[in-house]
Amino acid sequence: MKSQCLPFTQIPHTTRLFLDYLSYAPAVRDFYPRSPIFSEWVKDESQRVTYDAARRAKVSDILTRQNRAWGASPNTLANIDRLRNGALAAVTGQQVGLFGGPLFSIFKALTAVKLADEATAAGVDCVPVFWLATEDHDLAEVSHVALLAEQGPPEPFAVDANAFESNLVTEAPVGTIKFGPGIIPVVDRAAALLGDSDISTWLREAYRPGENLGSAFALLFARLFADWGVILLDPADKDFHDLAKPLFRAAIERSSELDDALLARGQAIEAAGYHQQVKVTSATTPLFEVKNGARTVIRRRNNSANGEEFAIGEEHVSRADLVDRIEKSSENFNPSVLLRPVVQDYLLPTLAYTGGAAEVAYFAQVGVVYEKLLGRVTPVLPRFSATLIEPKPERILTRYQLSLRDVLQGPDKVREGIAARSLPSELQVRFEEAYGSVERSMTALRESIARLDSTLVDTADSARSSMTHQIDRLRTRVARAEELRNEVITRHAEVLTNALFPHKSLQEREVAGVSFLARCGPDLLANLYQLIRPDCHDHQVIEVQ
Repeated sequence: MKSQCLPFTQIPHTTRLFLDYLSYAPAVRDFYPRSPIFSEWVKDESQRVTYDAARRAKVSDILTRQNRAWGASPNTLANIDRLRNGALAAVTGQQVGLFGGPLFSIFKALTAVKLADEATAAGVDCVPVFWLATEDHDLAEVSHVALLAEQGPPEPFAVDANAFESNLVTEAPVGTIKFGPGIIPVVDRAAALLGDSDISTWLREAYRPGENLGSAFALLFARLFADWGVILLDPADKDFHDLAKPLFRAAIERSSELDDALLARGQAIEAAGYHQQVKVTSATTPLFEVKNGARTVIRRRNNSANGEEFAIGEEHVSRADLVDRIEKSSENFNPSVLLRPVVQDYLLPTLAYTGGAAEVAYFAQVGVVYEKLLGRVTPVLPRFSATLIEPKPERILTRYQLSLRDVLQGPDKVREGIAARSLPSELQVRFEEAYGSVERSMTALRESIARLDSTLVDTADSARSSMTHQIDRLRTRVARAEELRNEVITRHAEVLTNALFPHKSLQEREVAGVSFLARCGPDLLANLYQLIRPDCHDHQVIEVQ
């Protein structure tokens, strides 16, 4: 596999916060305790991880039970034993998307494996853990995915209400919603598209009636990452909720303090010229209660005496009663996105978390919650990011001397680029001659003008730019005329955009990872693992066979 680097400065829609974090600019250092260079601090950070021995034993027992239920490999069980005996964790996580979710879900798991291996090689025993976001309630976001098609754009697959058991509750945590018989035709259609492979078999075994999006995701990933020993964790387990009670209580008992800290941090982020990933209000708490099957926000009632009363939907409840509910029924409470990472790193001895740009932005805010509740802010690291280029689009790129950077400019620019490179050779020569003639003539003219009156040099430069611009405009119009005349141009442009920049988004966000695993075979994971360099944070452009 060949790989090239494309800096994130050249990736559309990359936020300034993420770019400054990657370069560890001074403006972001108040929001992130560590640089994104893992090797600089891995040993030092390991000394700062504190973890209760009794909690370690209980968590290891729960993980053993969960992972055995998902068909864990000997390598995974061995890694749980390492965790039990004192290892730290390199953690990642993701919403439990249909069929394993987008390609970047696989990148996340591989990045956690690489970080754990590099830490262990540096003398810090470490294992990879994948947090399954089963308590998320946005079913619409995780119930669809796209698979590569032989022709045209990636083919969408979705499961609607008919694919689930009849007791579907709106806003329910996705880990509680079980598939019914309606999932079978969806899987059959996906398997037909993917072809006869282990991936198709594993999809049939995982996505079946009686499973839910969380358990199906776990069954699939347990097989995909059996050799890597990735430990899967479902936080919806009641035993995990019981362990997390101290943080759930603190989220209510210290809600005013946490809210003030989050509001101040948000103001600091915006004052530095960045964006807040989550907007916080004076009524915010970082906790939900599951009521009648639906995940319901808990808000502080600011007009109540001393802030002692909370609102859960239409219900009003005192702080004491709410804390009592947590103590008696912790399984009914879920952390928000601003508490989830802290709960995660209370349950695990986390050395570092790896995620995408949005998660990096969350950590800029969540740091104050870490400080208040854990006394240590877990460092965040960027996950591996890549676009995989199969032979057909690679041939088209080569034919027209294009790159992924050209494709990322959008479908219209791709068509224009191909058309410009498809012009008759004589016409292309004439354009190059025109550019050369302007350059030579204006260079000579500029030198003469400079000797006469140096104040006119800028005017001469402006004239040269204007002439070059007019030639560019003419060349673009000629290329468009060629595009209209030539159907091959349109077809090749569509192949590139569908494969590499579908729906004007990075491929890793739009296409399911199982598509590439089915096409490229099991060696793909091993080859990708070899390309991951934790201290290199560019987007990778990878040719695959």
